Formats: sequence, structure tokens, C-alpha cells
Amino acid sequence: MRDWDDAYANSAHVPGSDELPARWAERAAAYRARLKSFKPDIAYGSEERQRLDLVLPDGDSKGLVVFVHGGYWMRFDKSSWTDLAEGARSHGWTVALPSYTLTPAVRISDITTEIAVAIASAAAQVSGPIRLAGHSAGGHLVTRMLCDDGLLEPEVYDRIVATLSISGLHDLRPLLKTVMNETLRMNMGEAALESAALHLPRGKSPLTTWVGGSERPEFIRQAELMANIWTGFDVPTHLVVDPGHNHFTVVDGLKDPSSAITRRLLGLV
Repeated sequence: MRDWDDAYANSAHVPGSDELPARWAERAAAYRARLKSFKPDIAYGSEERQRLDLVLPDGDSKGLVVFVHGGYWMRFDKSSWTDLAEGARSHGWTVALPSYTLTPAVRISDITTEIAVAIASAAAQVSGPIRLAGHSAGGHLVTRMLCDDGLLEPEVYDRIVATLSISGLHDLRPLLKTVMNETLRMNMGEAALESAALHLPRGKSPLTTWVGGSERPEFIRQAELMANIWTGFDVPTHLVVDPGHNHFTVVDGLKDPSSAITRRLLGLV
């Protein structure tokens, strides 16, 4: 029988991964200290973690990029990832980074609703096209915004010109077999509801699934699955398996204005 805990155990397969959270936080804090224009902790709801940061470009804004962090819906917040905004910011985009309430305090379906509210809140403050990006659990959350259950109001959804799911989870049913589900508290009904791969797409908004070539095979399967299924509904999909990158290094290119992942996010390819 397959070991589903091991299938999703990214840290166990990356040497030195226990040191990474502190490094991410330090790197993000140093980046914030250098920013010329930064708006922190904008409330999009009444709860403690319903806050987002805005990283603004030097000149006029071309539009809005929203980056949603990962952590299996139960770890981290926006403050560890600010530096990932630099690739988009340097090209003239405003970048929103939301935090969200974590499990087990809420369910994954509640987090999905929170992210829809966060995107709408950021969209009300930044005009122009919207590009969504998310990593791991964040990849799940941004892909859910494209599904047929209409989480976003039409005036927000219609502005989305591209979505980038980086190492995203698109079929949550296998997670029911993991120890982490003691925290996530999903049942089969919620796992199916929250699986973008089991939804029809709401429209034809383009989707890229991006995954590291050195990631756990399950994450590569999840990326392939999502791109494959929605291609069948005439959604413009693109799958990228980025060679040499693991689950944690795969997002590093977002800091680089000239990287392939930044260029894909911004429609420069």
C-alpha cells in the first residue's frame, strides 16, 4: 500500500529544510526594509489574520498580482514571502500578499472563501488586470478562484488574465489518507468540493501549473492532472516541470525579473 504521508512529506526529502523558515523570514524582512513603497496589514476582514500587504512599483501600476503562500493550510503567513514580489514589482505591477486563517481554527473551504474576499479587497484598491499566483496550498487556493462555483464576483473574475499554480494541490482526496488530515479535518465531501480538478472551469481564463522537477512525484502528478483535465474543457493550460528545483526552491525565480517563472506569470512569453 502506498505511503501517502511520505508522498506529501516535502521537508523530509530536502536536506536542511528545518532551517528554511527562519531564512525565509529574514530574507523577506530585509527586502521590506529596502522597499520604497509598501502598505502593510490592510484589513480585508475582521479576523486577526485577515490582512494583506501591498508592494507597489516605482511608477504607475500595470495591474495587480496576488501571491498566496503555502504551508498545507496550517502554517506561515504573508510576512515570510514579501521578497517574492520583486520580479513582478520591477515590471511595474502592484503585488498583494494575503495572510489567511489557518486550520484547525477553520476549514479549508473557509480559507478558500477568505482568499476570494482578499482578492476582491485588493482588486478594489488596484485597477487593471489581475494575475494570480500561489505556491503549494496557495496554488490550490488560486486555482479554486477559477472554478464554476463562482467564488469571485464577475467584475473581479473578469479581470483575471492568468493564474499560476506553483506546486499546487488540485485533488485533495488523497490527503484524507494522511496524518495531517487530523489538523485539516476534511471529509470526502469537502475534499471533493475543494478539488479544482473535480470542478468545471468557470470560463476560459488561462492556467499554468508549474512544478519542480525534483519534487515529490505526487506534486508532479497533481500539476499534470490539473493541466490535463482542464485542457479538455478548452481552457488554455500550460504545464512546466522546472528541472532541478525542489518544493522550496521552485518559487525562488519570482524574485528575479528575468526568470522564466516571472515571465510566465506576467505573460511575457
